[in-house]
Amino acid sequence: MSPRGTEEPAGVNGSASYVYGIVPADVEVEPGTEGVGDPAGQVRLVPFGEIGALVSKVGTDRPLGRPRDLQAHQRLLDQAAAEVPVLPFRFGAVLTDTEAVVEELLKPYHDEFAGTLRELEGRTQYVVNARYDERAILGEVLRENDEAAALRERIAGTSEHATRNERIRLGEIIERAVAAKREADTAAVVEDLRGLCEELAVRDPAHERDAAHVAALVRQDRRAEFERAVDELASRWSGRAEVRLLGPMAPYDFVRTS
Repeated sequence: MSPRGTEEPAGVNGSASYVYGIVPADVEVEPGTEGVGDPAGQVRLVPFGEIGALVSKVGTDRPLGRPRDLQAHQRLLDQAAAEVPVLPFRFGAVLTDTEAVVEELLKPYHDEFAGTLRELEGRTQYVVNARYDERAILGEVLRENDEAAALRERIAGTSEHATRNERIRLGEIIERAVAAKREADTAAVVEDLRGLCEELAVRDPAHERDAAHVAALVRQDRRAEFERAVDELASRWSGRAEVRLLGPMAPYDFVRTS
């Protein structure tokens, strides 16, 4: 990034200020850090009081929204969150220029942002995503539900047209059963991890076979313990569900910003 405090001309050549998030004002940013846009803007800090905004210039003549823009947004925030507390903004936050960043964002919300940063000090987010193995979860449903097992046997070796109603009914049973298992398994994950986290947030399923999708706010000094607990969960569910641990990352699920 550019040196702290370097001024950027307002609205030059159809440009605007893209805002990634809020960090403490004493954060140092690496020269050459690239952000969103094509060409990618150079990210820098716009400070005010105890806080600062991570920003870069973007052209107003080119729409944002490509996958690489979203990836650049998340990558910058996650890299920052590995070292300092960060209030991440949703993708696409743009103000006219750096003066607007100060006057419309940092100045009016300074105390609120500064307080939230203090609360996040020494904490980071993880996301636990568990996804059922298709054959394993289907086997569970058939073993536990007599109607589903009978329907599966009835349609075996028959045409889809001849057993259309049975197939629809079987699909409904499986969908309800998986939803019930997801609810129970998500509750189990929350119970396992609750004591290792500051906060937990249950996310909506990202896939029809999701067994659990949970965000956790974890203190830095408990990261290793938390990661071991997720490893143990993955071992217990081996062959039944694949457990992935994402993070550390910016606390997207635990702050509410613009």
